[in-house]
Amino acid sequence: MRKEIYSLCFMCSVRCPIRIEVENGQVRWVEGNPHVAGMEGSLCPKGAAGIALQYDSQRLQTPLIREGARGEGKWRKASWDEALDLVAGRLKKIIDEFGGQSVALGERQNLATPVSKTFLRAIGSPNHFSHDALCKGSVNTACRSLFGHTDAQVGIDYKNTRHIVLYGRNIFEAVSVKEVNSLTQALENGARMTYIDPRVTVTATKAHRYWMIRPGTDLALNYALMHVILAERLYDAAFVDRWVLGLEDLQDFVRPYTPEWAEGETGIPAAEIVALAREISKDKPAVIFHYGYRGAHHAHEIYLRRSILMLNALMGSVEAKGGIFFKKGPGEAKGKPPRKLVEQEGLPKATAVRFDKVGTPDFPLPDPAHGVPQMLAPAILSEDPYPVKALIINRLDPLKSIPDTNLFKKAMEKLDLIVAVDVNFSDLAWYADVVLPESTYFERTDGIQQANGLKPQLFLRRQAVGPRYDTREYSMIIKQLAERLDLGQYFPYTSMEDLVRWQLEGTGFKLEDFDAKGFVAYGKDQIFWDRRDGLKFKTPSGKIEFRSSLLENAGQPSFPAYTPVPATGKDTFRLVVGRLVLHTHVSTQNNPYLSELFPENTLWINSRRAAALGIANNQPVTIASQVGSGVIKAYVTDLIHPEAVFMIHGFGHEAQTATRCYNKGVSDSVLQENINDMVGGSPALHDTFVTVKAA
Repeated sequence: MRKEIYSLCFMCSVRCPIRIEVENGQVRWVEGNPHVAGMEGSLCPKGAAGIALQYDSQRLQTPLIREGARGEGKWRKASWDEALDLVAGRLKKIIDEFGGQSVALGERQNLATPVSKTFLRAIGSPNHFSHDALCKGSVNTACRSLFGHTDAQVGIDYKNTRHIVLYGRNIFEAVSVKEVNSLTQALENGARMTYIDPRVTVTATKAHRYWMIRPGTDLALNYALMHVILAERLYDAAFVDRWVLGLEDLQDFVRPYTPEWAEGETGIPAAEIVALAREISKDKPAVIFHYGYRGAHHAHEIYLRRSILMLNALMGSVEAKGGIFFKKGPGEAKGKPPRKLVEQEGLPKATAVRFDKVGTPDFPLPDPAHGVPQMLAPAILSEDPYPVKALIINRLDPLKSIPDTNLFKKAMEKLDLIVAVDVNFSDLAWYADVVLPESTYFERTDGIQQANGLKPQLFLRRQAVGPRYDTREYSMIIKQLAERLDLGQYFPYTSMEDLVRWQLEGTGFKLEDFDAKGFVAYGKDQIFWDRRDGLKFKTPSGKIEFRSSLLENAGQPSFPAYTPVPATGKDTFRLVVGRLVLHTHVSTQNNPYLSELFPENTLWINSRRAAALGIANNQPVTIASQVGSGVIKAYVTDLIHPEAVFMIHGFGHEAQTATRCYNKGVSDSVLQENINDMVGGSPALHDTFVTVKAA
């Protein structure tokens, strides 16, 4: 007998709504939720490969305790009681000696994140960090500097846009299904797309205009676009006069940054820059300068992202159909949001500074809700501001996600406890002391997802089948760990359904309301604020702050002078990294289906530069930086800028039990130097320079 369950995918962080078919306790089919606009039953390859994850014999199957040296791969199976008792005992000893702040917890932001934050607050630690900061910390800071809202509170109306400009946002390969379907519909309806990237991606091939920009010079391009828009008064004067603070300051600042000047920096002809400014202004306000999903490229990243958002404001495309908008929560629809564990009365607040010093005069601007993870290794090694002695990681792999893997390995030697909670055997798990196996998204119910947007909704991930192995839900693992530390009062549930019912109290919805479609809605109509008098910016001025109080109060300029990007040397390249549709960051390379389709990464290198170095296509080459090296096959092509080389992120795995991806390709994190945007908070993933030679 078949039954259907509506749930949420967890093959990446997008959480696409899905419909699952189950027969005799087995997952037989999964597809996009047909009741959700923009999904229409579709899924990306990763979502389709979820069934392969479910029935993968190389999944983590039981708690493991390390017996040999870290990284040696010697383990013994343990019961849950033994493993949790061991972790709780070591944590208690560490907290008693060094304080709660000596424990850090990192994760890929997910529906159980409130549980993680509740646990840390209960033990007195401020040290939660998430992958979001590695991906887009500077985008977050840029949004707050202009609007007072975080990037997570900003949405994009792809479906109704008339022209979209993408800066390396390779949207047709780094797939969010609903976004892709909506943008595809807009393009079919006549919208135009401009794509800017040092590499020809799948998205570039679908664009009406593609510019192979010199890597690192996007800010020069934007200053020139602003110059044209302001000089020719192409902006939305009514919107800007009402809502923008600092227009005259910007106008004075960009006056020297002409299209002719930008041509010398970017390699993009001045006439084409002028043409884009004039063309896109004709479609305002239904235009989008995409501020980026992953905004972690350069040390000046916050200013690039600010410039992109400022272009939207100049076009009046803020809170406009076909532009960008602010996501509306239940309150905007006169509803009540779900209860939050972290807002419980009596839950203590940590008083210590964070390990990364975010929120202090040393590092005032990044968002403490996500932290700055790439500062963890230096903090552990220096014991500044205090010793960090325990690390708990859920669904995140710092050894594959944080620049300078060798530095992180050195830092791990100083930790007294490393705990990995995951579905797969990550590299971090390979070096852990205790590994706790998490149930897959087919095998678990999670807390409510509050999906803010033009129409606020609630979604639910529902258990479809029982656990195949001796695994547990993360939220239950953390609760059981807290109980061993006498902190169980902050986790008022005995099952995941209990947690969901607790969250729904007072909302007017109940668990059974999700059975029919997998979600519930607070209203039927889209909510746009009144653009004349109803926009709700959270800046001190109540306006879009081109001249930013957030930045200037921290001693940072609103409009920094452009620093020319030096050309690469005869034997050096700028390392550029990215993703593709078949893999999620570092977590799917061992998937039985996906590993067969894309088993290892290669190094894109420009044909002319390769010929000068005597490198042939598919030839093994040695790539080296100041902090690491590796051997990888060359992909010789004209489709990349001569100053750059490119590789797909997430390969070079060390966990030997993940046999399909073990030692395949090269890890970009091994090569990347730990260079950072010290204003916005992101790592500068594209500011590492490498040499390449025949292996």
